[in-house]
Formats: sequence, structure tokens, C-alpha cells
Amino acid sequence: MKRVLIIGGCGRIGRQIAQDILAHTKATVTVTGRSAQSGTAARQQLGPHVQFQSLDLANPEEIFEAIAATDLVVHTAGPFHYRDGRVLQACIQQGVSYLDVSDERTFTQKALALRSQAAAAGVTAVINTGVFPGISNSLARQGIEALDQADSVQLSYVVGGSGGAGVTVMRTTFIGLQHAFKAWLQGRWQWVKPYTERERLTFPSPYGQAAVYWYDMPEAITLSETFALDSVVTKFGVVPDFYNQATWAMAHGLPTRVLRSSKTVEFLARVSHFMTGISDRFSGTGVAMRCDVRGHRSGQAAHHIGYFQHPSTTRAVGAGTGSLAQLVLTGQLERPGVHAVEQILSTDQFIRLLASRQLQIQTELTVAAAEET
Repeated sequence: MKRVLIIGGCGRIGRQIAQDILAHTKATVTVTGRSAQSGTAARQQLGPHVQFQSLDLANPEEIFEAIAATDLVVHTAGPFHYRDGRVLQACIQQGVSYLDVSDERTFTQKALALRSQAAAAGVTAVINTGVFPGISNSLARQGIEALDQADSVQLSYVVGGSGGAGVTVMRTTFIGLQHAFKAWLQGRWQWVKPYTERERLTFPSPYGQAAVYWYDMPEAITLSETFALDSVVTKFGVVPDFYNQATWAMAHGLPTRVLRSSKTVEFLARVSHFMTGISDRFSGTGVAMRCDVRGHRSGQAAHHIGYFQHPSTTRAVGAGTGSLAQLVLTGQLERPGVHAVEQILSTDQFIRLLASRQLQIQTELTVAAAEET
């Protein structure tokens, strides 16, 4: 029987991943956290057959010992702005498969830098799994493969209120506002300010027309590396729209030194978590995304749009990461090295995994004057 260790598994996202793994595999699951209280809460939700292990990520010896007793590690302990590659390195040293839900550019680059080490050790590692990034990467691959030549990809995401996430994800959002970032545009890296160039797009029901803004996401790095694209755009927004207005005001109105203060981030994260706790009753906590791929098919200009929607953002993360864990645990996803999702998961596998979880993708394809759906 395979053994899975979910680092940070007592959090909301970690617990959803554990639920998916338990539902679709016969693996045993151990979740980690910093307190016995969090472990008790996790076991109450997941069941007494799930084990809890206290783990301090600042202690390399604890990490090494915990990984030694497992077959697959799933790293969910964010924010990943504050994480290095020590968990992945420990997995490589001990020959243990690895997944994470990282969503941050520098962490992604650190993980990709370990490719040759993972390949030499025979370790399969997949980074940026979940919903966005994660399912979004596969959505982009599906659209690219639908065309003869893909020139650009735009990934746009909308979440309802808090998205069902905890304070950690709120911290991640505000940390992401602190610095301009590089985007792959017209075949070169160009600086972009977060939460600029507001754009209203149509998303699956119940969201309809919603606003999105530039936001730094790791898909820009991996998609531009994986495919011959001229541009990769990543945008994000929240419903209801007044949260976007407030976030824009903070990103552009606060002095830089104030916005970059850890105290400011913590204050904003906790206030936002409190506010969305109220508005979530009306907005829901779901996620919707669309992936616009433009290029050519049969010599004609073509535009492929893929849509995905789920009423619970955290459950969608659980499905995205859990499905990859299922493939790794059953030996269907073995390719030593460090990979982004679109680099290792085929579109056929992606569609089958979604179907097994009663999820689906909607697509539209426009070629010149003719339209296919």
C-alpha cells in the first residue's frame, strides 16, 4: 500500500487534496501541521484512518525523517514566496515522488533548477498543481493542441469572495501586489505592474461578465518555455467587483514601503479574510477560468477558448492535485525530472481525470468566419 505525506495537510487546501486521494486511491495518508490541535481538526474531517504528524519546516532533520517513510510527498504549506526547495531536495535525495501547489515565480524557478538532479535520482516531481496553476496549464495545452500554430495564450481567473481559502492564500494575494513582474509579450520579457489593465470578460455561469487584472502567475514561465508562443498573459479578478476596486487602490495608492511591510500584508490578509467571510454567503467561493489561445488552423486565423468552472475553489484544487497524485501512485505518471503540469500530463489524461471527478471543460473554436463548438 502506497504512503502519502501531505505537508501542510491540516490546512483547507491540504485537506481537500487528502480527501481526493482517499476517494480515488488505496493509499494511506499522513497530514502534517504545527500543532496537535490542527491535527485533531483534520482527522475529524478526514476520518480516524488518516494519520497526523507534527512537522516544523524550519527543521531539515524533521523533514528528512518524515519523507523517508513515504512514497509520495505533496507540499501544500504556503505562502511559497517564503519557501525554498528543501522539501523537493529531500525527496530527490531519498528517491520519493513529489507534487506541490506552488503558485509563485521564484519558487517555480528554484524547483525547475533541480531538474537534472531529480532526473539522475529517478524522481518524478510535478510543480504548480491544483486549479490555477494546475488545471489552467492543461487547459492551455488543450487549446494549443487544437490549433496548427498557437501564437498567444491568455489565462484569466475569477474567484468568488475568498475562494474558500484561509488567511495564507490572502497573504499570497497581497504579497503578489508588491512588485512589478516580467511577462512574456511579443517574444520578449517585459515589465508589468500587478493589478493594471482592467479587462471585462465572459466567464461560465454564475459569473458572466467579470473584471480581471494583470497578476503574476507561474504559468507565464512554464508555458513560454514549453511552447513556441509570442505572448502569455495571466489575469485575475474577484467577485463581487468592489474587492477588485479595493485591491487596485491598495496596489496603487499605498506607499511602496508600506505595501511591502509584513505587518501591512498580515493586516490586509486578516481584514480581507474577515470581510469575505461575510460576503461569501452571497458570492459563493467558486472559481471560473477561461483560456484564450490565438493562432492559426488550416491556414486561417483561429481562436480557441476553453472554460472551466467549479463551485468550490478549494475542492477544485483538491481535484487537480489529487488526480496527479492518483497517476503517480498507480505508476501512470513516471518521468524523472521536475515538470510543470502541461509538460507531463497529456490532454487525453487530463480529460479522463476530470470526467472521473464529474468535471468537464467547455470549448469554442472560431476559424476565420466559421465557428465550431
